[in-house]
Amino acid sequence: MRMSQPRHAAAALVLAAAVSVGGARAQSAAAADLIVTGARIYTVDAARPMAEALVVRGTRLVFVGSAREALVFRGAGTRVVDVHGATIIPGMVDAHAHLLDLGQTLRQVDLSGAATYEEVVARVVARARNMPAGSWIEGWGWDQNRWPGQRFPTHDPLSAAVPDHPVLLARVDGHAVLANARAMQLAGVTRDARDPDGGRVLRDAAGNPTGVFVDNAESLVRRAMPTPTDAELEAAVLAAVTECNRWGLTGIHDPGVRRPVIAVYERLARASRLTLRDYVMISDDSAMEAEYFAKGPQNALDDGHLWIRAVKLYADGALGSRGAALLSSYSDDPGNVGLLLSTPDHLRDVSVRALKAGFQVATHAIGDRGNRITLDAYEAALRAVPTADHRFRIEHAQIINWIDIPRFAELGVIPSMQAVHATSDMYWAADRLGPTRILGAYAWRSLLNTGVVIPNGSDMPVERVNPLYSFHAAVTRQDEHDWPTGGWHLEQRMTRDEGLKSMTLWPAYAGFQEHDLGSLTVGKYADFVVLDRDIMTVADADILHTRVLATYLGGRAVYTRPAETSDSATGTSSAHAP
Repeated sequence: MRMSQPRHAAAALVLAAAVSVGGARAQSAAAADLIVTGARIYTVDAARPMAEALVVRGTRLVFVGSAREALVFRGAGTRVVDVHGATIIPGMVDAHAHLLDLGQTLRQVDLSGAATYEEVVARVVARARNMPAGSWIEGWGWDQNRWPGQRFPTHDPLSAAVPDHPVLLARVDGHAVLANARAMQLAGVTRDARDPDGGRVLRDAAGNPTGVFVDNAESLVRRAMPTPTDAELEAAVLAAVTECNRWGLTGIHDPGVRRPVIAVYERLARASRLTLRDYVMISDDSAMEAEYFAKGPQNALDDGHLWIRAVKLYADGALGSRGAALLSSYSDDPGNVGLLLSTPDHLRDVSVRALKAGFQVATHAIGDRGNRITLDAYEAALRAVPTADHRFRIEHAQIINWIDIPRFAELGVIPSMQAVHATSDMYWAADRLGPTRILGAYAWRSLLNTGVVIPNGSDMPVERVNPLYSFHAAVTRQDEHDWPTGGWHLEQRMTRDEGLKSMTLWPAYAGFQEHDLGSLTVGKYADFVVLDRDIMTVADADILHTRVLATYLGGRAVYTRPAETSDSATGTSSAHAP
């Protein structure tokens, strides 16, 4: 039975204008700071799956249950908020999100959705009109798979249209960039440029760079770009945090973060300006690893705003740019088996040092060869340093040979996957992989059936910030237009209960945070999201029409939806409108 939905504006106004309520006085020691009633609460706590009220003291939950019992905690200074039948779920956590990249793309040229290369060039030209002479122009989000012919671009049209600005445009997956002639000139890139290990410079028939640099070759151009100032980094991070809160995110797992950015996070957290719980994975840099491995795991810094206890490695590239490492050739590019961005020895050696330091390892692996060498490296490391409950992870785990699927559970490795990648890639993934290999791609059900958990995410800014896109993809295997009818390889979908856990409790487990986060349980942080409809019962087609009415972090509203807004109900980020 489908429940009636609350009036959006009324619920938002109640949330925005909640006032202190007196009433029956509880003992001062038991008085709450906040009581939320009138809700349909999915706690993700097996001991009490459903509730109608919750009580907050300080930053923690002290009661979850009935409204009658909750009001026992009401005191003279208690705020009581009635959400009038809205749905509450635990704060959503994106288990793979690039916070700084999101903030930076919010200020770059938005290339997402461009149907042709000509449209990409036109957007850059429009930005160039308002840029100081000679300044760098950056963009994000082009995808040649959307264009007629699906061929990689060459720099010539871009260089002709924008000759005086250096331009660097990142592909949607971040694993390739397009540079114009001016950018290559400043970077000293000529036809003599060599492919670095784990990278590829695309060339024309005469051997000249076309302007596209894949994976590790991106550094050949990026080295010429100006380094962002601390103020620029801070502004980008704050913009990204605000965007995350807007879509109901209270936490992220942040892979591959460098030291200057961690310093910004630490400064913002100490000043109570980081309204997000950030599980930081340090970049694969020998100096950083030496520093942080010596310190050991740092948990719940600044009242649970920062965790620094993982390192992010790279096994291979991405499927869309044909950099994912495959066991046999790409079906649409014979002879190309992708790129290994790290050697198997490097993956094993860092994993051994991490185990000795009590650090988690999370390795980017997309292709079936990338996943296999990562599992092999983990297995070798665990033989060298036997460790229980290490919770090593593979980030993405998109294409897995059927022989390797059981190895995740056997080794205790967590497949950290982004459900929305499947519905973004499904239009062309079979062309890359062929009809047999595609059966091991985005194989959530096959993995879940072995007993592992799958923390969900977006890989933002690769995908939209709104976590409900990944929830919708997980439970329907369809895009936002409800295509294809019946779902793409529907046998691999999650249930809605699993989909909710994949955004709450399972990311908490994947970050050693399950005692503090992931469910609405007494003693945990009061992180929760108020939604205008019940995502667990609405029709599949209605999931993406759900609006976030409020986002609470530690019992404090960090986002409240205005009573009237023209924002799209589909909830795409401003940087990636549909």
